[in-house]
Amino acid sequence: MSNYGSLHEKEGRQVLVFERNYPFSPEKVFRFLTEPVFFTQWYPFATGEMDLRVGGKIKFDDGEGSIYEAVITEFNPPYSFCFLEVDDLLEVSLHGTEEGCSLSFRHTFDDPAMAIYVAAGWHRCLDVLGQLIHGRTTVWEDNALELREYYQKSL
Repeated sequence: MSNYGSLHEKEGRQVLVFERNYPFSPEKVFRFLTEPVFFTQWYPFATGEMDLRVGGKIKFDDGEGSIYEAVITEFNPPYSFCFLEVDDLLEVSLHGTEEGCSLSFRHTFDDPAMAIYVAAGWHRCLDVLGQLIHGRTTVWEDNALELREYYQKSL
């Protein structure tokens, strides 16, 4: 299975989908998805302020003076974590497999012109999430340009 994302259209919106497999239980992977100490390492602008329940808020800081919140729309440990960030819906789900678990990451957004940037960004974030899950030192590769070029051709 490829680590690359795919783009779909649903009800006039863009849906970027990534699938990743891990040799660990959904319980272990879910911790890295949602515990603030890990979430802030792989999710852009995350502050670590999180109220992990349906209706709870996640605070973000864009580093340029804007603080904003997302609202958790689904929280079902260790299988799903979804939230609405401004107008974008982010959905993460885990499914147990014989080898561990599979992760599905979906980002629903409006502007198709942003797809290559969104895809390259999430690809990089999910690579760092994978490093965390595997207990490795996190390294943000300098590969955004190559990923944008790949997604420009493939989306």
